[in-house]
Amino acid sequence: MDKICPSIWPEEMPPEGTEDCTDCGLFQHSRMIWGEGNPNAPILILLDNPGARENREGASFLCGTRETMQKAAYEAGFRDQDLYATYVLKRRPVRAYDKPKAREACMQHLFDQLQSKSPRFVFCLGNVAAQVFFADHEVEVKNLRQEWHSPRGVQTAVSYHPLAVRRRPNLWMHFVSDWKFLAEACKENPNNQ
Repeated sequence: MDKICPSIWPEEMPPEGTEDCTDCGLFQHSRMIWGEGNPNAPILILLDNPGARENREGASFLCGTRETMQKAAYEAGFRDQDLYATYVLKRRPVRAYDKPKAREACMQHLFDQLQSKSPRFVFCLGNVAAQVFFADHEVEVKNLRQEWHSPRGVQTAVSYHPLAVRRRPNLWMHFVSDWKFLAEACKENPNNQ
């Protein structure tokens, strides 16, 4: 089998009427990024925010978060068509902002995505994604890993944020192990929707 290399996933455009949303207060920071990957994938990956998809000149590029995430997913046996990434915040913060207000405002978009996509699994990457998705600001990835949860009525697993893994390479084996934990559930329940 050919080795799969990380790549820039296709971006899903925001539903009509949401692209000009100003509720979170980040509309002057950056453009809205609704999600990327396969919108019909069985796995919805949740990160805190979309980070950078373009360089200063506006050309698309693969950031470290996306590269690390994809490498671990591929090592666990996933393919691009299995995955869809979205974000708590739909815009990349580039300066200080009211974090609790922005996260609360963007949750309706995430609820809409969950309802319209009906993923088999949600995979929260990082404490922020887990805390918002679990509606509990005390939860931590290190205490939730390698177990199944159902905070929003969908099977949910958690792992470290890809940037944490890049900064602390000793987390790599745990990160890949969490992706394999998710992959095993997909194999065990291939038609469970």
